[in-house]
Amino acid sequence: MRPTPTIASVTAPRSGNQLFACKSIDKLIAEAEDPGHRLKKTLGPWSLTALGIGAIIGSGIFILTGTAAAGESFQAPSILHAQVLDIVVNLLRGGGTAGVLMHGRPPAGPSIAISFLLVALACSFAGLCYAELASMIPIAGSAYTYSYATLGEIFAWIIGWDLILEYVVSNVVVAIGFGAYTKSQLESFGVHLSDRWSTPVWETGHWTGAYFNVPAFLIVFVLTVLLVRGVKESAEANNVMVAIKIGAILTFLVVGGTLVHPPNWRPFAPSGFGGIVTGGAIVFFTYIGFDSVSTAAEEAKNPQRDLPVGIIGSLIVCTILYVGVSIVLLGMMNYKTFVSGPAAEAPVAYALKHLGASRLAQSVIIIGALMGMISSLLVYQYGQARIWYAMSRDGLFPRMFSAVHRRFKTPHISTWIAGFAVGFPAGFFAISDAADLSNIGTLFAFVLVSLGVIVLRRRQPERVRAFRVPFVPWFPLISVILCGGLMTGLTVITWIRFVVWLGLGLSIYIFYSRHRSEFARHPKHAP
Repeated sequence: MRPTPTIASVTAPRSGNQLFACKSIDKLIAEAEDPGHRLKKTLGPWSLTALGIGAIIGSGIFILTGTAAAGESFQAPSILHAQVLDIVVNLLRGGGTAGVLMHGRPPAGPSIAISFLLVALACSFAGLCYAELASMIPIAGSAYTYSYATLGEIFAWIIGWDLILEYVVSNVVVAIGFGAYTKSQLESFGVHLSDRWSTPVWETGHWTGAYFNVPAFLIVFVLTVLLVRGVKESAEANNVMVAIKIGAILTFLVVGGTLVHPPNWRPFAPSGFGGIVTGGAIVFFTYIGFDSVSTAAEEAKNPQRDLPVGIIGSLIVCTILYVGVSIVLLGMMNYKTFVSGPAAEAPVAYALKHLGASRLAQSVIIIGALMGMISSLLVYQYGQARIWYAMSRDGLFPRMFSAVHRRFKTPHISTWIAGFAVGFPAGFFAISDAADLSNIGTLFAFVLVSLGVIVLRRRQPERVRAFRVPFVPWFPLISVILCGGLMTGLTVITWIRFVVWLGLGLSIYIFYSRHRSEFARHPKHAP
């Protein structure tokens, strides 16, 4: 039987302050092997890669490609909805903020394919950092666990609280979108759902008269039941959905390829390199999701080998598909077509319908979009429960969150709570610009993970790394700079909401979590 490690052997002293106390990697691995908290190891490299693809490819590939190619121009209603970067630039140039409310992004045109490649390159720096830490610390919790092992308890709490926001908000938005998309598609087949049971109850500051958004809640409930039943079953369902949506994309490439009109590719870059860069800013968030692979670390059969494969493999597959869709779509119709109206809202479906593609091909795309949303929901709900599970095991959350089902070997209580935390808001509310909260949370996590690689290389250079980021510290620093820069492209109101959320989290940490963490229970061993 494996001996229980002593507290002295499993902490990593740093200073006299509990806030900066780090858990050693050996301690984290030992806790994961505890029979009372052990998760079932069932995931291989394909399932992990499919998890990444499931999270990355949602409905965005069928929507944002046309928007980024055509560009956009709009006026923000107030300075709170202006981008932070615009405010800084205007202050530096003219000493005021008179021009920050008008926004314009030049069209990328067919060169949006280059935008996808550049964004993939930018994401790969963060992806490499995740791959190294995941291979070293094969523990559920993703960026939360990595921060606890490298930067300290307070940073771990901040990023764990941040990840809760990311997963909850993003899944509420996707669930609402799934409900709306399902309603519209059913209506096209003559099936009409009552607005009182299929639309938000509260929207833009007023009651809508609806009772509950049943489709949005129901999809979250069904996926929660699946996740409680077992990770193997969930992964198999995700594999099927990923295969369906990849099949839908390949169908579009084949059918759309026959409808390409080469003159539509000219001019290839109507706005030059500037259009390519701004197009990349629009499509960047279609890549978010590869980090969710790392939340499956404790359920991977060979995490040291397979986690890097899943993270990097999902990025490569998605990049190929994104580039292929953009080249075909912009060859089918001129980029100016997608400026507004139905062409902007659903460019892929619009192009197929407008150019006379078969009803079968159009139906396949609709099914692919639905599978994209469902698989994203599944993976993020899976990851969310593992974050709560890891924080509970460390004492920062109530112990019930780390309870493991005797039969299914899943964190069932965390999974159910995560399901209701997403399902009920999805049934009541409509969320618009609040969705940016998931983006800022993800980028913040990328920054801390990248810094964690640098810290561990300096503190534990001798530790075995199954995967190593090349050119440390330069590659992680590039990741920090790129992610920090993208955060400045978000709005003032998003930053305010983010700070308020972190403030609420710090209050919980000060009055509850820090008194129940391992370092509080064993103060003589605290760093």
